Amino acid sequence: MENPSYSIGTFGKKWSSEDKKMWSEKQKVKRSYHDEVLTGLLALKTQLNVEQYGTLHYPQGTYTLYGVKTYDWDNNKKTVLITGGVHGYETSGVHGALTFIKTQIANYSQFFNIVVAPCISPWGYETINRWNPEAVDPNRSFYDNSPAEESAALMRYIAALPKNTDIIAHIDLHETTDTDNSEFRPALAAREGIKQDNWNIPDGFYLVGNSVKPADDFQCAMITAVEKVTHIAPADGDNKLIGVPLAQRGVINYAANKLGLCMGVTNAPFVTTTEVYPDSPLVDNKNCINAQVACITAGLEYLMSQLT
Repeated sequence: MENPSYSIGTFGKKWSSEDKKMWSEKQKVKRSYHDEVLTGLLALKTQLNVEQYGTLHYPQGTYTLYGVKTYDWDNNKKTVLITGGVHGYETSGVHGALTFIKTQIANYSQFFNIVVAPCISPWGYETINRWNPEAVDPNRSFYDNSPAEESAALMRYIAALPKNTDIIAHIDLHETTDTDNSEFRPALAAREGIKQDNWNIPDGFYLVGNSVKPADDFQCAMITAVEKVTHIAPADGDNKLIGVPLAQRGVINYAANKLGLCMGVTNAPFVTTTEVYPDSPLVDNKNCINAQVACITAGLEYLMSQLT
């Protein structure tokens, strides 16, 4: 029986390798990683340590991965990790990281070592996809022997940081879009051969903390700052966001490590995933990017207040 909810696969059965190949071959390039990400990033080499940390080799093409580190590295300072584009389709995550690098990183480099990986999944960026070409979700793949080379490459990059690096915080930039319900959750259900209900897409910005170390005050400081830029997502009638109980206004918590999420990739005590809603009629692309940057800077300001 064909899948009634998706164009690939057999209802009730996990995708075969042929199904995954069929899905991959249907994906088309819609924008340029080189033009929209790398060109601006590589232009910053005179100001920052812009370095290659990996290369992805796919039948669809080869993608070079770049990270940024502040020049004045000092192991007496705490280190902050910022990541974007784990899900390549989540545009403001990538451009929020790039905008932070271009406009704000210099304001904080005297206080922290800062590492930024702005576009972890470049093929996903180009094809506007949640998965990589092998139908693997990089943001469920941060664990040993990862099936996602994007995730494995970032883990190697972090492991290669200077000895005794003390990562105090990790801010991972994401979006929740209407296509989560129209495309990505139906695709996931088809791939896994299961029934998957859609969830209510929150209209506004929210955060996801790590349930084993939620850092409530850290999350609250970021929500307070972002509210000056864009609206915060209200809880649904069950006091939940995307099916998860609200921990505080605009914040839910996930089991980051158990789920293999990017925000669980370090042992940092302060971690969060941002979630922008770019399909709201109340926002535009610039507003979404500004919300990501406001969240990062508020997190850094909070950390500075705790270290003094």
